[in-house]
Amino acid sequence: WAFGSDSLTSVTIPDGVTSIGEGAFSSCADLTSLTIPDSVTSIGDYAFYFCTDLISVDLSNSLTSISDYAFEGCTSLESVTIPDSVESIGNYAYQGCKSMTSVSIPDSVVSIGDFAFCGCTSLTSVSLPKSVASIGDYAFCYCTSMTEILVDENNQYFTSDNGVLFDKNKTALLAYPTDKNKMSYTIPDTVTSIGTAAFEGCSSLTSGTIPD
Repeated sequence: WAFGSDSLTSVTIPDGVTSIGEGAFSSCADLTSLTIPDSVTSIGDYAFYFCTDLISVDLSNSLTSISDYAFEGCTSLESVTIPDSVESIGNYAYQGCKSMTSVSIPDSVVSIGDFAFCGCTSLTSVSLPKSVASIGDYAFCYCTSMTEILVDENNQYFTSDNGVLFDKNKTALLAYPTDKNKMSYTIPDTVTSIGTAAFEGCSSLTSGTIPD
């Protein structure tokens, strides 16, 4: 937790640095922007945890993962572009990034962790590429502005029907967008299971129909 400080406002990471350690810039509340050079291949857990003034981050094109809690609580972070090199988005990676209006998830991403985007209250939609094979519990819970979760039609593991996330065969309903703004919902007859927290925070729903 090398640089944690409320007074740190800017950081220049030179080319040649290959890793950023666990909690390196955690709670640097006045840090507003950051460029991570392509020489960086790994970012430790909690690296930018609760950098509450951080608006933008240019990530290294050599990163293979967004680590657990990496940007949790970065409440001013507005948009995220994840490099094509990234294969996994960790648990709680962007939880509570309430100013995030958009996120670009590339075809390289295979897994999205538990609570990865939970509480991103300005995020209105997300598009999952064909590469995603695993989505953790609560990944999009309390995204109170989200109206749809879309999935590339070539994805072998998941599908989307009218913005609702299912497994590929539509036997499991995995996530219902929190701000879909429907008062009732009829679960398709193909569904035999409902995922953990699938309807968490859906305050507009007043009724639902569950198949036999």
